[in-house]
Amino acid sequence: MKAIQKGFTLIELMIVIAIIGILAAIALPMYQNYIARSQVARVMGESGNLKTVAETCVLDGKFTVGSAAGNCHIGATGSNLLTGAAQSSETLATGTGVPQVTLNNNGTATIVAEFGNNAAADLQKETLTWTRSTDGTWTCSTSVKEKYRASGCSATSATATP
Repeated sequence: MKAIQKGFTLIELMIVIAIIGILAAIALPMYQNYIARSQVARVMGESGNLKTVAETCVLDGKFTVGSAAGNCHIGATGSNLLTGAAQSSETLATGTGVPQVTLNNNGTATIVAEFGNNAAADLQKETLTWTRSTDGTWTCSTSVKEKYRASGCSATSATATP
């Protein structure tokens, strides 16, 4: 009578573990790139939301950011991917930052978001900048590596809709 084999041999188990290791070695860097790209897109959205506030302040003639009367109140909420102190009366949770907004008397403005805190290691100290020209057109530029850049935002300033 034949003996029925039960279980797996050591070689079969080692082959399965080797295949899993190869797949993990391929998948991990792809996952890290995906995370970094999604963080850039998130920061682009978070800082881009401030364009509306900056636009309103410029149109209302409020060219100073702060909490005093007549100043532009940005009202940004803290992001765990950014560094940057609050510019108005809002308080930020520890480990969060906000984009820095600069308004100029000539109608131009900039919104600069600096990556830090919990951002991916490749994004640390990189910036994403929205710039408003005197005609009201917003452009986006960034210092992040090309493989992480969001569409509509490049190192050479791509035009975005106001």
